[in-house]
Amino acid sequence: MSSSNLSTTSSVTQRWRGWLQGRDLAVFHSVADRHWPGADPLLPQLSRSANHGLLWFGTAVGIAALGSSARSRRAALRGVASLAVASAAINTVGKGAVRRQRPILDQVPVMRQLKRQPITTSFPSGHAASAAAFATGVALESKGWGAVVAPVAVAVAASRVYTGVHYPSDVLAGAALGVGAAFALRGVVPTRGQLPAPGRPPGEAPALPRGKGLVVVVNQASGTATATASMVREALPLAEVVECAPADLSTAMEKAAGRGQALGVCGGDGTVNLAASVAATHGMPLAVFPGGTLNHFAYDLGIETVQEAAAALTAGDAIQVDLGRFRPGPNGPEGADGYFLNAFSLGAYPELVRTREHWSPRIGGWPAGVLAALHVLRGQRPLEAELQGRRRPLWLLFVGNGLFQRVGPAPGRRHNLADGLLDVRVVHGGRGPGLRMLAAAVAGPLTRSPAHAAVRRRRVRIAGLAPGTPYAYDGEVAHSGTELLIDKLPEALTVYCPMPV
Repeated sequence: MSSSNLSTTSSVTQRWRGWLQGRDLAVFHSVADRHWPGADPLLPQLSRSANHGLLWFGTAVGIAALGSSARSRRAALRGVASLAVASAAINTVGKGAVRRQRPILDQVPVMRQLKRQPITTSFPSGHAASAAAFATGVALESKGWGAVVAPVAVAVAASRVYTGVHYPSDVLAGAALGVGAAFALRGVVPTRGQLPAPGRPPGEAPALPRGKGLVVVVNQASGTATATASMVREALPLAEVVECAPADLSTAMEKAAGRGQALGVCGGDGTVNLAASVAATHGMPLAVFPGGTLNHFAYDLGIETVQEAAAALTAGDAIQVDLGRFRPGPNGPEGADGYFLNAFSLGAYPELVRTREHWSPRIGGWPAGVLAALHVLRGQRPLEAELQGRRRPLWLLFVGNGLFQRVGPAPGRRHNLADGLLDVRVVHGGRGPGLRMLAAAVAGPLTRSPAHAAVRRRRVRIAGLAPGTPYAYDGEVAHSGTELLIDKLPEALTVYCPMPV
């Protein structure tokens, strides 16, 4: 390119840059000269509250607490994670790339100005980036919460120009970077809506508009079951809703199976386990309403709200799922087989469940889980058992009903609920049970190492157990004899489930 062409290109670039800077300055002065009713006491305070992301961390806590659903918790977590990505990008690259000076405050009224002026460079706006990243991250998981957060994020971004600490282009560039950070994170960690739908072999179930023919049994002691029961009555006014204490659940479900077209259940995983056993025995479809603390099975079905379950009932949409089985069952050799929808485990996990349940009524579920983990991993000894014909010490044996994406204190999502296989994870005996279990949780499915192994099987045989060895199934704890056989009943249960659009 000739020197004349280079000169022309440089001149055009300078003119465009000058025009943009002029417009930027003109908008900044226009905002400074204009009086916004009610904004003088509000926007400076809002801008200060967003320092170091404190406003957004508090908002995330509020969303997780008030939302009381997995979707709300995911939205809060993704919002904070998106904010962290945006802040890292701004502070490591953005601020150093363009060393723009802060605006001169001569035209900004004193009552609008921040008491402590920022000392970093002006471009781009970190506050705008954090606000946009948090709001976008929340909206990617929950449109409802995104709509609530978005006006606050816009107000925080606008406050940076209103208080005179940024030019409008600083804010726009920061907001664009924040949105980009949220979408970049989604590319690495997909939202639940991006994940493939679980395996869904269709099942036959009657359509029950407004819940006619449905009997729902509610465990009064489970999580948010009582509040969920009220929502069930509102969404399905013709359904019969029976609330009872844990000791009466089995009798109530047997009676419900004898007088309804479908059995509904509202409670935690243990309550759903009992309902699944009854429904499978009587050959009737099951409707699951998430009303427990974790609701693993309901969420794997794609049911997070009462409305989603009600829509499936109204349309008669259902699928078939596998039912895990262990023999002898919790009542010993003379009793019925035991069943599990999520997982069966031996070793440290049953003791963790038992300790957590002991403390959770006093200090809450999450703190009780942490306390239980510390207690169990400090005092637990490896379990001696013969697994598939080979005797070995084990810290943990986890058998999942279908392939889990990870294993740990909270199992991950299953993409296929009717694959006919068991997800078997073993943490071998040795020193450092905590590190070994953490390594197993991080390694994921289908791995092998000296510390842990993950394989898929159709059945698992365990022998040489000490009588009375505790085991856990879907959050319930029972005690074994000397042997256990674990297998599956393929597509043994029909469950109402919303179909993917």
